[in-house]
Order: sequence, then structure tokens, then C-alpha cells
Amino acid sequence: MEGLGDHVGLMGENFEGNLGRVRGDGSESRSGGSDNVEGASGDEQDIPAGPSSGSRRRQKYHRHTPYQIQELEASFKDNPHPDEKERLALGKKLNLANKQVKFWFQNRRTQMKTQMERHENAILKQENDKLRIENIAMKEAIRAPVCNNCGGQAMVGDISIDEHHIRIENARLRDELDRVSILANKFLGRPLSSFGGSLPLGMGSFNLELGVGRNGYGLNPMDVGLPMGLDYSNGISNVLPLMSPSRPGMMSAGGVGLDLSYEKNMFLDLAMSAMDELMKLEQNNNLLWIGNTEGGGEVLDLNEYTRNFPLCLGMKPQGYVSEASRASGVVMINSVALMDSLLNVNQWRDMFLGMIGSSSMIDVISGGTGDSRNGVVQLMQAEIQLVSPSVPARQMRFIRYCRQQAEGVWAVVDVSVDAGREGSTSRRLPSGCIVHDMPNGCSKVMWIEHTEYNESGVPQHYRPLIRSGLGFGAQKWIATLQRHFECIATIMSPDTTIENGSVLSPGGKRSLASLAQRMTANFCAGVCATGGHKWEVISNEPEAARILIRKSLNNLGDPSGAVLSASISVWMPIQHQRLFALMLNEELRSKWDVLSPGSAMQNMICLPKTQDLGNLNTISLRANATGPSANQNSVLVLQDSATDVTGSLMVYAAVDVEAITVVMNGGDSSYVALLPSGFAIVPDCVAESGVKAEGEGGSLLTVGFQILVNDLPSSNIKMESVNTVINLITRTVQGIKDVIHSDQQGRQISS
Repeated sequence: MEGLGDHVGLMGENFEGNLGRVRGDGSESRSGGSDNVEGASGDEQDIPAGPSSGSRRRQKYHRHTPYQIQELEASFKDNPHPDEKERLALGKKLNLANKQVKFWFQNRRTQMKTQMERHENAILKQENDKLRIENIAMKEAIRAPVCNNCGGQAMVGDISIDEHHIRIENARLRDELDRVSILANKFLGRPLSSFGGSLPLGMGSFNLELGVGRNGYGLNPMDVGLPMGLDYSNGISNVLPLMSPSRPGMMSAGGVGLDLSYEKNMFLDLAMSAMDELMKLEQNNNLLWIGNTEGGGEVLDLNEYTRNFPLCLGMKPQGYVSEASRASGVVMINSVALMDSLLNVNQWRDMFLGMIGSSSMIDVISGGTGDSRNGVVQLMQAEIQLVSPSVPARQMRFIRYCRQQAEGVWAVVDVSVDAGREGSTSRRLPSGCIVHDMPNGCSKVMWIEHTEYNESGVPQHYRPLIRSGLGFGAQKWIATLQRHFECIATIMSPDTTIENGSVLSPGGKRSLASLAQRMTANFCAGVCATGGHKWEVISNEPEAARILIRKSLNNLGDPSGAVLSASISVWMPIQHQRLFALMLNEELRSKWDVLSPGSAMQNMICLPKTQDLGNLNTISLRANATGPSANQNSVLVLQDSATDVTGSLMVYAAVDVEAITVVMNGGDSSYVALLPSGFAIVPDCVAESGVKAEGEGGSLLTVGFQILVNDLPSSNIKMESVNTVINLITRTVQGIKDVIHSDQQGRQISS
């Protein structure tokens, strides 16, 4: 994964993963490889010859094995244009026809050409960005030119930064004057127009759209007669800019159509104001923050906050609730490296595995100073999720601003720029982290998370969890960040020992970890309907499994065909860490894992992700107790498990013996196409379930499956496949309930 490679200079592959295919009848699992239509062997499919023809022709597909792909790639590196003799020799060695080898090399050369073009485009884009930064620097330089006659500052069309801030302050004072004018009109009976002449000369010519409603956003029809930029409920002025969703050239679907040159100054003002607020929230220890007994860390006193801070994004929309928390912890990375990761959308997504469904960069507002990250302002969008089909993902479009506060002290702040747009259910007030370097190479991170969201879309039994901050709050961000970098340090450490005496090279550990992370990310995307995939809803009844489908064709690391995802969230009368331990118990696994072979399984490889003895954060490779057979169709199970105070996650996938052997030898794991199953567990935080959980609290369990139901994406989905998946998930949940019941009975007897 990009995060691992750039953090420690070793792991360059993306952590990726899927679970092996299971056909509609649930009777077969296998992993996909490289498909070739031109082959003399492989799976056969009937395909119509044409839309107007009644005849059908038979085409043959050949799925290359990982070994064949590895040998073909090695030959391609030596000679991309083999002659007839070399192709025949290679085909004989790999048991492939000459035509198959020929077409593979043709396709590979085409792919190489495409990759080179993309690389050249990326280089050109970087050069273009540098030119833009130089252009911005030149504009800043000419804002204060010197007059040749008098030696003073020359007057030009543009304005300096200081003058810009003075005009902002003038606009705020004008809004305050308008408010006083309304009160005077109300109590003295004087018309509002009689106060208009008191405005500073020339202010009417400046297009300073700074207040709430000044740009057409945030006002009801009854408010249009009032001066804009004021909060008439509490008298606090809002001086920060907001984006107007109705302004031409602004936000559209996918972030296309931004007039960034028009909005640049507004973005910069918003970023600086958000950073100032974040730093003040870090420094106020006693007045604003209250200890949080449920989720740990601290929660914000919202009444005190309202009295001391301007409303950055205007009044809270009707029906929204506030969630604001603060937490700190030590992270195994220095501040500069952490800043680089936070400003890289892919690394940021990898750092917060399970929390970020997808992320993308819309544009760079400011490239910073020189080679430093200081002053970088980015416009981004992301899906922030809780691993459950019951809780909708939060769609965010926001500004990210990075600034160095002092030597060894950095801060990054996010703030929403599309709050209130149609379809939006949440907005992020100034949130982010302040990072202090430590002498041992680690850093102390203070995380502040402040969000307002529409609670009507959240089920009742999930609301206490989210309010506590364990769902989306600062404690969740810190715990996930710490676990990520501890995993990197542990896996890459030469002192890390693998259980059962297995030996893996550094490259093998990188590839296995990469595969495990991709697997976990795809599982979370299947549960939350995120990850950049186009999911179609088949069934989404309350208190029942949600059934989704997506169609995949020729995607690297993804099986071609129709993929069905089924997930459900249920309350369990058991503490979440105790439930996680039961799920990891191999002796109990056959009671709930309906896809297990039935016999006991053992760990062939168990790679720890933390240094703590007895910790349940591991990457493991499991097989039947008798070990994998020599048959090439033997199946192993790759499993990734993680747990902390905010919740637990376990994802597993069937893998082919030959494919996983290539990965453990340091081969490319992106060719392994898998489909994941697994579960996520979070504490209910005294959920409103109406049932007490044996005096130790309950938990919320999410179970999910992804299954390949058809090899052809264009094929229709049969109800038999849907019923099969529903049956699988129902049996799994019932099996887990039986395990919990037996455990509670055993504990009662022993006590």
C-alpha cells in the first residue's frame, strides 16, 4: 500500500484484498487470475454472435495461473518483442499455445504504453502545478511594488493581504451596524434606509460575500429583507465565507466545474480562520473540555464554545446534532512524515482503514512554500464511514490546510466547504490534529473532531455509540492512527517473529500485508456501499440483511462478473471484546462459520501486527489441521484481525495455494482476486435495546459476505442466488448467538 511504502520506505504496494469466489449455490470457491479469450483451454461460455443473429458461437476463456503470469512478466522484462521461436519455447514451458503467448505480449505492450503515457501525463501535471505556484508567487510579489518617484508603495489594481483583512473587518463592522439599525428601526420607528448613509465610502463597490446568506445560501424566504451575515438568534456575527451551491461554475456532481480562481481567496480565508480555531481549541484545557466517561478523551462544552467562537459555517441546520471530542496519543512516526501522509489522499485512506471509504483530491489551492508542506491548502472529498449497513456514510467535501506552528510542531485542519448542499447530511467544523515531535522519533498527536450531522438517518441503537465519540469521534481517529503505524513498525521490524516457526522474507511480509489490507478495505466497502464502486440496492428492509450488487469487468485484483454483497447489523448481549475473542477461537469456529470446511483449522502463518504479547491484532494464513494437499485446487484462508477500545474487525478470504505462494515469495499481490467475508464489532455504549447484557454491556455486530454469483457482468441475477446469500448470513448470525449463549451458560456454571 502506498501508506506503508512511503512511511517506512519499504512497503510500496497497496494493502488490498478480496474473498475467493463462491458460486450462487455456495458449493465452489476459487480465485481468479488473468483471462484470455484466445485459448485452447479453460472455462467455456456461450456468447451471442450478434444482436440480430439467432446463432450462438462458442468462445473459450483461459485463466492464466499466477506462475504463468510471473514467468510471462519475467520474459517480458527481458524481451518485450519475442520472435516465433521464443514464443514457441515459452509456450511449451508454460503449457500455452503460441497464439496465447502472442496475444498476451501484445496486450502487455499495450498496457505498458498506456502506463508510460499516464506517467508522462503525471510529470506534465507536476510541471504545470509548479508553474501555477510560481505564478501565484509572482502575483504575491507584485502586490507591494515600490514607486520609482517617491520610494513608497505603488498603487496597483490588486490589494495586499493586510488590506484584504482590513476590508474583511470593515465588512464585519458593517454587518454589526446593520444589526443595530434593525434594532433602532424596531424601537425608534425610523426607516432602515435612513441608516444606509453611514456605510464607509466605497464599500459598496467591493464584492465581499462574507456572511451567512450573503452568497445566497442559508436564508429562508422570510429572511431576505434582513441584512445578511448575521445570526439573529444569538447576535453572533459570522464573518467566514461559505460556498454557494447555486452559484454558476461552483460545485457539481463529483466536484467538477469548480471556479477555483474565483473562490481562491474565500478558501484561503476559511482555511486560516479554521486553523486559528483549531489552535485555540487545543490550548483551552479547562473551560471548553469535559472528561468523557463513555468514549474516553474529552467532549466539547457546546454552550461555552458558542459564547467564545464565531459560527464558522453559520447556524446549525435544523435537525442536526453536534458531536465534538478531543483525544491524544503517541504515534510511531515523526511529524513531517505524518504531514506527508495526511496530504496524500491514498496514504490518508490507508492510515484510517475502515473509516475512509474513498477519497480524492479535487484541486490544490496553495502548494505551500518551496519543498515544505507548510502552507499547503487542498480541496478534497471523502466518504467517512462506520462499518455497518445501518449507518449511512458521511459524504464530505472540505478544505485541508497544513501549517507549521514551530520547530517540530505541525497542524492540519479540515473544514467543510459545501455545508448545506442538497443531499448533504453532515458537515465538518474545524477538525484535525496538532503534532509534536518527540525525542525518540515518535510524535504526540492531539486530535480534535467537531461534526454536525442529521441524526434522523441513524438507527436508535447506534446513536449512543456515535454520541460517545467511538464511532466518528477523536478517540476513533487516534486509535486507528496508532494501530496503523504500530502495524507497520512491527511487520517491518527484523526482530518480529512469526508464530509456528514460519519464515518470511521482508518482501513476503510486505506482499502478505498488502493483500490483507486490500481485503479488509474491500470488505468495509461492501458493507458500507463505498470504495468507489457503483452499488445497486436489491433489498434493504429494516432489521433484515441489506443486499447490494456491483458488476466488475477486467478490474485488476477483482473477479469479473456480478458480485453480491450481503450485510446485517444486530445487537448482542455480550461485551464487544469478549465477543471478538470468541470469534477468534478456532475450536468454536465451525459453529458459526458456514463457509468453513467443517474440520478444525490451524494457523500456518501468524504475523503479529503489534509487539504486545497476547494481542489479537494479527495477519494469519489458515489451513485444515492436516495441512494443504498437493492438489492445485487446495484452498487456504487469509485472515486479518484488529481490535482496540473503539471496536474490533475480522476479515477472511479463501485463497488458492499457488497464488498465495507467489505472494509469500514477495510476488505482486494485486493479481490475486478475492472476495471478503467477515464481521465488525463495536460497543453499544448502553444501547437502547431494552435488554441488559449480563452486567457487562452489549455490543453491535455486523456480519458481511461478498459472493461472485455470475461470471458474466451482463447476466441477470437469479433469486436463487439472493436467497442463498440471505440463508448464509442468517445461519451465521444464529451460529454466533448459539456460541454466545453457550459461553454465558458456561460462565454461570463456573461461577
